[in-house]
Amino acid sequence: MSESQIVLQPSLEAKSPFELRVNLGKNVPESDVRSALATGDMGFLHSFTTGSAVDGPGVRVVAWTAGCMWRCLYCHNPDTWTMSNGMPVTVARAVEELRKYRHGLKIMSGGFTLSGGEPLMQHRFAVKLFTAAKAMGIHTALDSNGFYGSRLTDAELDAIDLVLLDIKTWDPERHRRLTGMDVGPTLEFARRLAARRRPIWLRYVLVPGLTDDLEDISQIAGFATGLGKVERVDVLPFHQMGRFKWKQLGIDYTLETVEPPTAELVERTCTIFRTTGLKTY
Repeated sequence: MSESQIVLQPSLEAKSPFELRVNLGKNVPESDVRSALATGDMGFLHSFTTGSAVDGPGVRVVAWTAGCMWRCLYCHNPDTWTMSNGMPVTVARAVEELRKYRHGLKIMSGGFTLSGGEPLMQHRFAVKLFTAAKAMGIHTALDSNGFYGSRLTDAELDAIDLVLLDIKTWDPERHRRLTGMDVGPTLEFARRLAARRRPIWLRYVLVPGLTDDLEDISQIAGFATGLGKVERVDVLPFHQMGRFKWKQLGIDYTLETVEPPTAELVERTCTIFRTTGLKTY
């Protein structure tokens, strides 16, 4: 795919990650997709968003990748599951987009976060983006479920300033029902990060009836404390802001009647993490 073809795509910057985007890469030949994944010279992005204050320290620019092998029942961006929904973007274009914000990010003690989807499905592209960001003096953060963490070398891990690690739930069977995948690789990636002394922010989505088992939460809290490198835990209350995407994509949504957690449940969950010495937000 030529650069001119890529430029014809919609704007790379979106007003919100909740913007529905589909079929932006549907005309990319399969051979080009395989080449992009192997080299990282091109990636598939849902969008860039600016001004985030919840995806790492300070004010962040966030690049949202397309492609995810998990099928979380509460996912608010199911349009990022399929890589062909993402916009084909060369590394050069993505870096130039990031360059526009480098001075402001430094002033606001912010940085660049790569999220998704699952960024490590495009790990070569991710590495090139992080390398470019570091060369500009920009703080880097990876938001990942960790399943493909083994794809990164130790040197590549050391170039990432912070990992926002999503642990969905603890019990293996519950995890499979919730995501369709095993929890083991996520936990192994967490151990590896800790062994490399890499900073971790743990992210936990609290969904009534799905991830509110207090014993399960206690197991995660104990695991996180034992790592010794978890700087904070973000307890993220479930919301319905992505429900419309499931409907428009024709995907069966099983959480139609689930309400956000009460303030009391959020506080109870935070207390479990705090009692092990972790900071919660």
